[in-house]
Amino acid sequence: MKSPSATRLLFPRALLLASALSLPAFAQQAPPASVAPPAAQPVADAAREGFWGRVNPFARKKWVNQRVDPLHDRLSELDQLNAKNANDIKDVDGRAQSGIQQAQSTADAASLAAAAAHDQAGKAGATAQSASGRVDQLGATLGGLDQYRQVGAAEIAFRGSQSLLSAEARKQLDDLAASLSGHQGYLVEIEARAPGAASLGIQNSQRLAETVKRYLVTEHQIPVYRLHSVGLGNAPAPGQDQSPTRKSGSVQIRLMENSLAASK
Repeated sequence: MKSPSATRLLFPRALLLASALSLPAFAQQAPPASVAPPAAQPVADAAREGFWGRVNPFARKKWVNQRVDPLHDRLSELDQLNAKNANDIKDVDGRAQSGIQQAQSTADAASLAAAAAHDQAGKAGATAQSASGRVDQLGATLGGLDQYRQVGAAEIAFRGSQSLLSAEARKQLDDLAASLSGHQGYLVEIEARAPGAASLGIQNSQRLAETVKRYLVTEHQIPVYRLHSVGLGNAPAPGQDQSPTRKSGSVQIRLMENSLAASK
């Protein structure tokens, strides 16, 4: 059995031998002197590394969700903003279309009203022209109501102041009445003259005028309103000299025709 002192002498030797044997192996495994060992990365860099970078590919789902969820939130906000913009654009477009349609409807209504007004103005103008023509025609008619022209005449002679019609006088009156057949708008003027001074001559001349009127009304149905008579006494006829005495009576008859009736 070896002593303790011998044991203490053998242990350093064995340690030196083991070190000598392990030194070549350690030199083979040690990295070159020029390659520096990697420095430790900060914890903050790990949070900024890409998913398939130097991050552990077996990272937990919770860790991935923590980094993906903010992106989902931003995408949701963008979708909401796009939806809001689309709704705003649609609302503005709808209002614009409604305004355009309303303006078009108003313009169409105004156009129809203008066309109707134009038609009414044209009708009013035509009516005014027609009325003006009628007024002119009425004016011409009224102006012609009092315009007469002589179309016939006769003179009936009497004996003295007697009011008896001779055969010749009756024939003259018959011819005059026959000329009135088919005429409208005529008047018969009767001017009677008879012997006698002052009122006596007037009375005699009126009696002669009534004799002529009575014959025309009873024998030829001449309307009374067309017969106008006057007794002038012993006044001279137009174109005759004033005579102190008249020896026979006479009746001058003039057939007057209205110019308006003659134009028809």
